[in-house]
Amino acid sequence: MPTLFLSHGSPMLAVQDSAAGRFLDGLGAQLPKPRAIVVASAHFAAVPTHVGTAAAPRTVHDFGGFPPALYDLQYPAAGLPELGEEIARRVSEAGIAARVATEHGLDHGVWVPLRRMYPEADIPVVPLSVDPRGDAAAHLALGRALADLRRDDILVIGSGGFVHNLGDLDWQHPDAPLAPWAAEFADWMRGRLRDHDIDALADWQARAPHARHAHPTVEHLMPLFVALGAAGDAPTMRHLHQSHEFGTLALDAFAFD
Repeated sequence: MPTLFLSHGSPMLAVQDSAAGRFLDGLGAQLPKPRAIVVASAHFAAVPTHVGTAAAPRTVHDFGGFPPALYDLQYPAAGLPELGEEIARRVSEAGIAARVATEHGLDHGVWVPLRRMYPEADIPVVPLSVDPRGDAAAHLALGRALADLRRDDILVIGSGGFVHNLGDLDWQHPDAPLAPWAAEFADWMRGRLRDHDIDALADWQARAPHARHAHPTVEHLMPLFVALGAAGDAPTMRHLHQSHEFGTLALDAFAFD
């Protein structure tokens, strides 16, 4: 099973026709069907690492200002408490503090892409937190603690955003060209991922052009490093999708094998 990094963009991705949405519509069928899915989401920010263990996690509408119909959507996937507890144990054994979150639901970073990939919601889902003040090295280590899950037909997904600066979105022009600074950052990241330059990626805030502009806060990029770490030693990268919205929101997706 590969690991995935998916940019989830706006919550409207759940219902709107878009390049990223159409990509996700076909992605699930391209993969072996997993027996469970673990999602490290930018919108599950908690320290130490939290792992959801609810048997029936609720659908969380953690956003505001969108059409009323969006708040009626549900993603009734089951949880898998025993897997959540196993993940917490694996993470702790790797020297990373972890705890279970028995009541945690599925935020939109989880259910929005999964609703398009697996609309029947028939695969159990376990949510995993990221540290909103953490660094790439810590999230690579978190991912490495999960690497053996791939051998058990478990799909590990990092759900975030490849370029994510909400303050610079061009809300009036969803089809605006990608801003030069956003393109430069994205191109640098793609190159380092293609070359598997882990040292440069781990130091992205110092080395990548326009790093702080692309990610004023880091939580939307940290799921990428979880997915990369969970792919094990020296994985290959497949660039699955590239599109953007609102002039600065880059929606790249990658698989790591």
